[in-house]
Amino acid sequence: MAAAGAVGKAAAFLSPALQMKHHTVTSLLALAASTVVIQAGTPAPSPEIAAASEAPWIKPTIDIRLRYEFADIDGFDPSHAVTTRERLGLKTKAWNGFSALVEGEFTQAIVDDYHGGAPGVTPFDPSNSTIADPENNELNQAYLQYSGFDTTVKLGRQRIIYDNAAFIGNVGWRQNEQTYDAVSLMNTSIPGLTLNYAYVDQVNRIFGDDALGIFENLSSEIHLLNGSYTGIKGVTLGGYVYLMDFEDTAANGLDSDTYGVSAKGALAGITLYGELAYQEDAGPLNDQEGLYAHVIATKALFGTHSLSVGIEHLDAGVQTPLATLHAFNGFADATDARRANGTHGGLTDTYASYTMPIFFGIKWMNAVHFFGDNSISGDLGFGVDSALTKKFDDHFTAIAKLGYFDSSDKLYMDTTRASVELNYTF
Repeated sequence: MAAAGAVGKAAAFLSPALQMKHHTVTSLLALAASTVVIQAGTPAPSPEIAAASEAPWIKPTIDIRLRYEFADIDGFDPSHAVTTRERLGLKTKAWNGFSALVEGEFTQAIVDDYHGGAPGVTPFDPSNSTIADPENNELNQAYLQYSGFDTTVKLGRQRIIYDNAAFIGNVGWRQNEQTYDAVSLMNTSIPGLTLNYAYVDQVNRIFGDDALGIFENLSSEIHLLNGSYTGIKGVTLGGYVYLMDFEDTAANGLDSDTYGVSAKGALAGITLYGELAYQEDAGPLNDQEGLYAHVIATKALFGTHSLSVGIEHLDAGVQTPLATLHAFNGFADATDARRANGTHGGLTDTYASYTMPIFFGIKWMNAVHFFGDNSISGDLGFGVDSALTKKFDDHFTAIAKLGYFDSSDKLYMDTTRASVELNYTF
């Protein structure tokens, strides 16, 4: 009994110490657990935020193109051009919505057996067929940009492309890009609605700073308003107003006001596009008015094949001086000059194109064009196009093109044009 009492007293004496130790261990474990929970619950930064924080303040931009082009225009000697074009720039990271870009453009003629397209440029041989890639060194883009409150504003020399570039484009096919000294705005405050506005003070044309007369950079007071709406499922609606006033006397004939609408959608597996515009103060004397219309139907076939048929019409006098002309009426570029200044007397292009993959990731496009006049009934000629495109990776792309135009009309000249090029972008 005495021994049992001693053990009981010892147990009673040790119990508070054991309890204190147990309480301390429990508290430490709870603290550690809560720390783990807090750390596990801290969200990791999003990939976009992480990338933005790691992005350099200034990033180089590189766009290099090497091209051989052949041109044979009826009445002129055949031309051969091997040219290189480098666009080198610096772009800043956005800071409180502000960013900037400055970019130079440099074109050299390695083989210069061609006519550069305008008086004053190099090379300039009026007896040769035109390849409008003269040697040139210029400031291609330089702008300050602000993005915020669903609005992006750019101030300075910049690239502007609206819709399919039928009226406003950058002429990206040629080595010297067309850019604009402008202030431009894009707003997306209303869901599904994108509004664009630009005031253009000068058009920097593809012929470069040395070109003379109608081919030189054009001072202007141009207002461009363009909008698109995607709030209706499967349909894109568009509209535009382009008010062009050129201050140079030599370019006064390019003045015009254009008002247009467009719609794109799908029906029975066919993608449909339609565009209709009215132009006033058109023609070389600004005393004409007319309609522009374009309808395209595109059908995907066999998964990766594509067939498009379309008809594009310009009434006599309708002009598109700021368009990317190479994208229309065939790769021979035989109608470009008259389409730009409205001296075509009416132009209708009924065409069909087929695109398919062939091998090694190469896409092959072939097209045929049948040209008519202002009444759509006249036979102005026909054209055929063929193009091979191979995209090697995110940086390298190769393109080969062939365009042929045949006409018996005195306004146009038979033309053959072919090119092979390699592009690198970074």
